Amino acid sequence: MQCIFEAVGRFVLTHLANIGRITLLYAETVRQVTQRLRVRSIVYQMAHLGVDSLLIVGLTLLFTGIVLTLQIAHEFIRYGAQSTIGAVIAIGIGRELGPVLVGVVCAGRVGAAITAEVSTMKVTEQIDALRVMAVSPVNYLIVPRMLACMIVVPVLTVFGDVIGVLGGYLTAVHYSGISPYTFTHSITQFAEIYDMTGGLIKAIFFGNVIAVLGCHYGLNAPSGAEGVGKATMQTVVTSIIVIFILNAVLTFFLF
Repeated sequence: MQCIFEAVGRFVLTHLANIGRITLLYAETVRQVTQRLRVRSIVYQMAHLGVDSLLIVGLTLLFTGIVLTLQIAHEFIRYGAQSTIGAVIAIGIGRELGPVLVGVVCAGRVGAAITAEVSTMKVTEQIDALRVMAVSPVNYLIVPRMLACMIVVPVLTVFGDVIGVLGGYLTAVHYSGISPYTFTHSITQFAEIYDMTGGLIKAIFFGNVIAVLGCHYGLNAPSGAEGVGKATMQTVVTSIIVIFILNAVLTFFLF
């Protein structure tokens, strides 16, 4: 029994200490934002992290829109609610599926890339070299990545929303027999602009989380190639969990 309590206590203390380190790192990052902004580095990170993720985001949301329409179109037609199919697809993707799926994809693609880069710099002592040259690693490494992710993830979400609704439109019109006017008219009648902007607010928070967690695990990666792989795995898993929790909280307040 004592061993069980010791294991539980060790688990709780370890994770509380980890949360404390992440909080302190985030506070320092926010403070450094008001200092010197490295615009070229931010733009480079946006291109590196965002453009390379567009294809996988587009494919993910395209097939999500197709499958969602396949699942609901038959039932809606059966009960005479086919005039709301377009709005349901647009609202569902705009509020939830778009930002959440883009966040999960970016947690795997962008979060892993950030952790691999930062942890490799740590293992090869490049971060120590920055400190020797009186350059803040937070300002040089974390701030550009955080700001880039806070811009890129919402932009990817916009593309994902449009592609997802387009996939739903093509499926509803060419497979389920819904007229194009019925689909588009339901969107204009029932959906609101806030259904998308609310999802974009979520995406900003998701991008923030992905960048900070990716840098945190990269800075604290164990030495060696195995440490880089372990840190990358921790980033992806933790980011996805935090995104789901944060999505529930933000949904409660936003909608």
